[in-house]
Amino acid sequence: MNGKLLQRLREIKHLIGNTPTHQMTNINISGYNFFAKLESFNMLDNIKVRPAYFILEQAIKRGQINKNTVVIESSSGNFAISLASLCNMVGIKFIPVIDPNINPVYENLLYTLCETVIKVSDRDDTGGFLKTRLDAVRKLMDENKNSFWTNQYENNNNYMAHYQGLGNEIGQENIHYDYIFIAVSTLGTISGISNRIKELSKDTKVVAVDVKGSAIFSNKTKSRYIPGIGSSINPKFLKQSKIDDYIIIDEFEGIVGCWELMKKEGIFVGGSSGCVFSAAKKYIGKVGTNFQGNILLLFADGGFPYIDTIYNPKWINLKYKEDIKCYI
Repeated sequence: MNGKLLQRLREIKHLIGNTPTHQMTNINISGYNFFAKLESFNMLDNIKVRPAYFILEQAIKRGQINKNTVVIESSSGNFAISLASLCNMVGIKFIPVIDPNINPVYENLLYTLCETVIKVSDRDDTGGFLKTRLDAVRKLMDENKNSFWTNQYENNNNYMAHYQGLGNEIGQENIHYDYIFIAVSTLGTISGISNRIKELSKDTKVVAVDVKGSAIFSNKTKSRYIPGIGSSINPKFLKQSKIDDYIIIDEFEGIVGCWELMKKEGIFVGGSSGCVFSAAKKYIGKVGTNFQGNILLLFADGGFPYIDTIYNPKWINLKYKEDIKCYI
């Protein structure tokens, strides 16, 4: 029976990965060539479908998932959408645990795709929702005996999906990157990429991008509103990541970055990608413009799910008390 599940899953494997790399031409920072890895060209328009697929595939192969298994996961958006779609296609039940920071578009889609959706509302002791979501996951695991938690926060197949996928894809490009900037949350992405890239190009520097209020690189936690970047916990994958440096920026700087990319480059991306762009500009401004080299920015998803939030001036003003039009 698991063979049939695998067969169904593998029917869409060719739609995941091998995403394009685009050289940006309207970003004028002397001496630097900016490239963007556009993960919105994946099936389901985001980077999280890579580990979602790989984790499910490996769990089915090992007999951890069968046709009666309930798959459970905590997610702020993209990972839940990816799992919901893949589980639907395979024919197994999926229960996502979400929070108020999820994009309304994604929330509505999850209610369409899933029989059950759990939405927590209580913030944890860091001002975020992650710990509350994880408590809800553990409760669901107790209630559903034949269940499988994909656990993107600790499952090594999250790391391996990016080591074998994005890490190889970037390393095989005919471009030497001096810097790669990657947003961090579970750190599965940056862990997998950094380990593979260091094997292929030891002098490439991998820089993590985080936001103020996240617990990954700071103990000064607070409420955050952009999903897909930052964390309320210190992720397991941090220890196995080969990160050369990190930069922490304000969420609002990331939103400005999204608008700038849309207006200057015609690239329509999600909040974490805007943070990566703004952080890279700020970081290399400190390095200095005497450097000549190539910079790769990892853009995790597209902008359409964020039309009602980070591309909505009213929402921006409500959350950050800023008028975005003053910055663009």
